Amino acid sequence: MAQVIVVGGGLAGLSAAHTLLERGANVLLLDKQPFMGGNSTKATSGINGAGTQTQQELGIPDSAKIFFEDTKKSARELARDDLIQVLTGRSGDAVHWLQEKFGLDLSKVSRLGGHSQPRTHRGNAQFPGMVITYAQMERLEDLAQSIPNRVQIKKKARVTQLVKDESGSVIGVEYQHNGKTETAYGPVILATGGYAADFTSDSLLKKYRPEYWNLPTTNGEHCTGDGQKMALAVGASAIDLEKVQVHPTGLVDPNEPEAKVKFLAAEALRGVGGLLLDNTGKRFVDELQHRDYVTGKMWENGKFPIRLVLNGQASKEIEWHCKHYVGRGLMKRFENGQELAKEMGIKPEELKKTFDDYNAVVRTKKDPFGKKFFTEGEWTMNDYFNVAIMTPVLHYTMGGLEIDPESRVLDKSGKPIPGLFASGEVAGGVHGANRLGGSSLLGCVVFGRVSGDSAASYLLQRIGPLAEKAAGRLGAVAGHLGAESSQPAASPEKKPEAASSSSSGGKSFTAEEVAKHKSKDDCWVIIDGNVLDVTSFMPDHPGGEKAILLYAGRDATEEFNMLHDPKVIPRYAPDAVIGTLKK
Repeated sequence: MAQVIVVGGGLAGLSAAHTLLERGANVLLLDKQPFMGGNSTKATSGINGAGTQTQQELGIPDSAKIFFEDTKKSARELARDDLIQVLTGRSGDAVHWLQEKFGLDLSKVSRLGGHSQPRTHRGNAQFPGMVITYAQMERLEDLAQSIPNRVQIKKKARVTQLVKDESGSVIGVEYQHNGKTETAYGPVILATGGYAADFTSDSLLKKYRPEYWNLPTTNGEHCTGDGQKMALAVGASAIDLEKVQVHPTGLVDPNEPEAKVKFLAAEALRGVGGLLLDNTGKRFVDELQHRDYVTGKMWENGKFPIRLVLNGQASKEIEWHCKHYVGRGLMKRFENGQELAKEMGIKPEELKKTFDDYNAVVRTKKDPFGKKFFTEGEWTMNDYFNVAIMTPVLHYTMGGLEIDPESRVLDKSGKPIPGLFASGEVAGGVHGANRLGGSSLLGCVVFGRVSGDSAASYLLQRIGPLAEKAAGRLGAVAGHLGAESSQPAASPEKKPEAASSSSSGGKSFTAEEVAKHKSKDDCWVIIDGNVLDVTSFMPDHPGGEKAILLYAGRDATEEFNMLHDPKVIPRYAPDAVIGTLKK
């Protein structure tokens, strides 16, 4: 079977897979995790796009040229104009593709640090990374059931090496699945993510940035640089591996302040007007500066704990995020400035002076820290506030495999390795020395689509005598997929529902009975009137065990529905439903 192998099921891999299908190629997607999604589901601020229809409707005078200049400035001396041109020039099309093909709400636009125009798109609720990635993930899973001859997905499939032929072309992969070593053949798109959680024995992080080794990370444990290491082993060139981004705003859990893995505070929290205050209640930085700059100023200031403070207006603008963080115990609401000052251990008049000084800055547009963009509205002690403690965290690796504008992986002589492509965080050089917020999801979609285009074209060329026949299929197949993807078959979604109802066995439990099961080894939760035993599911949960244990023995409906579509349980955990809640 002529196919392209996609390694990694995050947004870059999914975007590549959907593009391959649109171009008429068959797809085998391999992901080493129990669930697809990767770090993409954690992205909390949105996806950048310049010159989008949404921006036009909001009267935002942005363009790909302006976005290019902002990105080049952020990338500094390591700017790759050719890659930045692709990233920014195709950004508007990427946002439109998500809106049109997947029906996504990207109607809100905010300005993040380093952007001269508001261009980071998100919807009205939920984390945009999760919404965007899940939409693609569920669509691909539906297609894998409705047209299995075209799409295969294998989870818990760890790719261990790339396979080359005598000419030096990559012709497939070896991978571990169900305890066996298997080989799959076809051109390969690596979409395996970065190495900001690479604490392994051959860690790229320790080799290139040992001083960051002990920092906490926002990355999942799967981000160990697998794709980079496999490609380097077959002669690929790497670029900028020392460029590791430390994000300034990792959320500190007061109950686990030393936890190695942190949840990220969306940059959009500062984009809507949040302020960073040190332990004396004073500002010390332009909150909308580049990430590495803000991180440096936090370390330079040194007056920890440093808090991110949102007033009522900012909280309302990004209400869903605040509610989620408060629900997870990572953010605290204060009903007035006096309460907040007491929590900080400072006098109310000291906090009031900070607010008064900032109000004057907003009016005069003259900030001692150089801030240029402000949200309107007064900061007063009579307002309410949502507040979280911040710490710098390992977040993103700008370095990776060297690629060309067609997402082809280059060898050490600068020539493309035939049959090998890369997209997303595994590819280096796209963001230079510093990545702008909102460009991670964008890089996944843009270069995921570019790699899909390039790999499909390469596949057709390699088919040789079959190329003409295959090319003739493209239009018909792409049209068929368009129809399939706009209206996925109903049957795949009905099957899990049947499983969930049968597994419950008609049992019912009281809330008191559920409350007895609240440990890691015996964990029940209530969701929408159903009782779930999630003990065995917890290790596979993409959001980590802690996200479930917070609600062990309790009703998790509100938090669950904030984050998930109702069909998530019948689709991914039908066997967890053991009964219903007695009223």
